[in-house]
Amino acid sequence: MPTESGSCSAARQAKQKRKSHSLSIRRTNSSEQERTGLPRDMLEGQNLLSLQDSKLPSSVRSTLLELFGQIEREFENLYVENLELRREIETLNERLAAEGQAIDGAELSKGQLKTKASHSTSQLSQKLKTTYKASTSKIVSSFKTTTSRAVCQLVKEYIGHRDGIWDVSVARTQPVVLGTASADHTALLWSIETGRSLAKYTGHVGSVNSIKFHPSEQLALTASGDQTAHVWRYAVQLPAPQPAADSSQQLCGEDEVECSDKDEPDADPDPSSDCPTIRAPLTSLKSHQGVVIAADWLVGGKQAVTASWDRTANLYDVETSELVHSLTGHDQELTHCCTHPTQRLVVTSSRDTTFRLWDFRDPSIHSVNVFQGHTDTVTSAVFTVGDNVVSGSDDRTVKVWDLKNMRSPIATIRTDSAINRINVCVGQKIIALPHDNRQVRLFDMAGVRLARLPRSSRQGHRRMVCGSAWSEDHPVCNLFTCGFDRQAIGWNINIPALLQEK
Repeated sequence: MPTESGSCSAARQAKQKRKSHSLSIRRTNSSEQERTGLPRDMLEGQNLLSLQDSKLPSSVRSTLLELFGQIEREFENLYVENLELRREIETLNERLAAEGQAIDGAELSKGQLKTKASHSTSQLSQKLKTTYKASTSKIVSSFKTTTSRAVCQLVKEYIGHRDGIWDVSVARTQPVVLGTASADHTALLWSIETGRSLAKYTGHVGSVNSIKFHPSEQLALTASGDQTAHVWRYAVQLPAPQPAADSSQQLCGEDEVECSDKDEPDADPDPSSDCPTIRAPLTSLKSHQGVVIAADWLVGGKQAVTASWDRTANLYDVETSELVHSLTGHDQELTHCCTHPTQRLVVTSSRDTTFRLWDFRDPSIHSVNVFQGHTDTVTSAVFTVGDNVVSGSDDRTVKVWDLKNMRSPIATIRTDSAINRINVCVGQKIIALPHDNRQVRLFDMAGVRLARLPRSSRQGHRRMVCGSAWSEDHPVCNLFTCGFDRQAIGWNINIPALLQEK
């Protein structure tokens, strides 16, 4: 069978592509006219009149028109790609037919020809599936992006650390301040409204891995790579609030642009040099033989629990610094610890793919339950109101558990990236998932995705997102995230609109 040269074949395919594309446009433009039997001018006049008579607000109407325009363009591209794939199928069939003649001449078995044809067909099938998924995912993402930007807005950036920020927390007493723990060996307190640093803690000689505020006093608890946890007192005065910037100017275009990992926020020479420095703790909790990766207050604030890479968690009396219990049982390093907001319960996470629930409600004994359900490191596990625990893992899943039934999770969320320190909005039961791939997604307790925080070249995190914290009652920001790009970000999440979209 005669074959065309590569240049002639390419020219013929390009010509057919332009011809098919123009035909498809003509059919699309004429189809509605054919159905109605009306002249095109009259049809356009009716469409314009219907838009003018619409009761929808102009902003909603323009958004809908823009979305449908995107859908039309995506399907048009998909149609053109399908035409190209059809031509490839025809070319493949011709090639297989030619190879079949050659194989018969060489007296090869029909099984070899069948195997070769099956292999080529499977490759083509996989290409079709990949093209379809890529095209449809663009359409779905356009809806998700528009919804996320409508209900999730970046309000403030907190820039001042010299290294990545591992953890973020919000004070539970007045004045309400933001706390960040950084690999630069410091913890900073921030004014949520103005973004100014109010105090710097420099008592650690290693990376500060977590920060938690006392439930009723102006005390902070930090865990560090120097194998200790510190309790320190702060006294800050909030500055006068500044006029809020127009949040609409912070929204970017429809297409989100990926950023280089080297793109990081520009920092002042020493942005925290003018704020008070706290150099020594009130109490130092010592007994671990490895990095202290996390710490938290038990209900009431008289005791604290720490988690360490030495595979143990310790329970301390804060006033005396005495070790009350050493919690052993994990087979590998611990990654996180969390306490229940109203009961004497502790949950610890580990690289051994499990997390454990420790019960101290009975002073005479303490029980432990082991949760097994992940296939990789459990990066964090946190309590919600009631009898639920939410766990996140490097296996790219988040699981919701009922403490009364530990055999299997009641909901599973599957994602495309490893998950770091999660946080739950207790009142609305919304889970914030910070990812290794720089995304932050919001889900409900049933595993339904609600939104993704906007991220582009001009806003959002530029490197791995390490942690998150909710502040449900704050009027300016109600969600905070931190990352290895050395900044924390305050977001305003329109929760009623978010739940209405759901």
